[in-house]
Amino acid sequence: MTTTASASRDFSESSIEIRGADISFTLQEEAIGRSVSMDGKTQPIEQILSQHGASHVRLRVWVDPAAGTSDLESALVLAARAHKAGMKLLLDLHYSDTWADRTYQRTPPAWRGQDVGELASSVESYTEDVIAAFAAQGTPVDIVQIGNEVTLGMLWPVGEIYRQDGEHWADFARLVKAGASGAAQGNPSAPPAVMIHTDTGGDVGMSTYFFDRMLAHQVEFDYIGLTYYPFWQGSSTDLEHNLHTLADRYGKDIIIAETAYPWTLSNSGPSVVETAQALPHASEHPPTPAGQAAFFESLRRILRDVPHGHGAGFFVWEPGWLPGVNATAEVGTTHGNLTLFDWEGRGLPALAAFRRDSP
Repeated sequence: MTTTASASRDFSESSIEIRGADISFTLQEEAIGRSVSMDGKTQPIEQILSQHGASHVRLRVWVDPAAGTSDLESALVLAARAHKAGMKLLLDLHYSDTWADRTYQRTPPAWRGQDVGELASSVESYTEDVIAAFAAQGTPVDIVQIGNEVTLGMLWPVGEIYRQDGEHWADFARLVKAGASGAAQGNPSAPPAVMIHTDTGGDVGMSTYFFDRMLAHQVEFDYIGLTYYPFWQGSSTDLEHNLHTLADRYGKDIIIAETAYPWTLSNSGPSVVETAQALPHASEHPPTPAGQAAFFESLRRILRDVPHGHGAGFFVWEPGWLPGVNATAEVGTTHGNLTLFDWEGRGLPALAAFRRDSP
């Protein structure tokens, strides 16, 4: 495949071209009567984001989940809505029937027992079909993630990198290449850019170790995607050091594929952030609406300062995930204080983070 995303950017500029949000829970929220608003006016979330300057939405797709939970049909509906609101699409393919991340990359039951060659064929054909479905309805995928937070591999155990007998990069690389090939075949007239996404936003050592090996195995991709939650991935200094290193080392555009910050520590239920001590810069960015907005202003500055204009942009993770929709039957809403809307659905000041840079 041809990688063009980095080559096409004007390195003399430091504007943030990609400003987006993952809104995959939207239909589930609306199904229980939850809504969001701005200045007293209730609107669909994609319209509020677009009005604030968002350029993209991010949507996750699971292979064969329970109906209405990150399935292809739901993503197609949301993609059509986002397209109507003037936004492009980052598609997050988990290659799983449920959540996939650093700690959990479960192969769909329909693909289990396949060897690496068979599994690569399944990944390629599945990816082609999914990308083709978005193109067919007139909402082509702009960027596709081949896996979600694949720091340790994907489609375990076949695509697991770190095993008892050592590191297995070749099998994982083969699966990533299959996904990228399928994506290109799914919309040959306008193939999506490819992003590889790790959860190493503040970890320069793990980031370079991973992407060095991707290049060593001739994996072609356009964007480096990083998860960066400061309560998990370190300080802004850690992030900045990593971004500068990656930009200089690889010459590729970098997207913060997931990020969020608390606007309160009050309880809406259990949360992944319950104390200010979990925040590296709580004094500058307290867990308040104003502090949340300040965090995103800092993130914008960090991205603008990435060498050679390679700080492509960011995606806020599930800014509209209001309490009431569970992640799974066993796990409830654990990000209720990390949204960009309060618990009544009213927009918070941090929505300004989506604004376009001034000319």
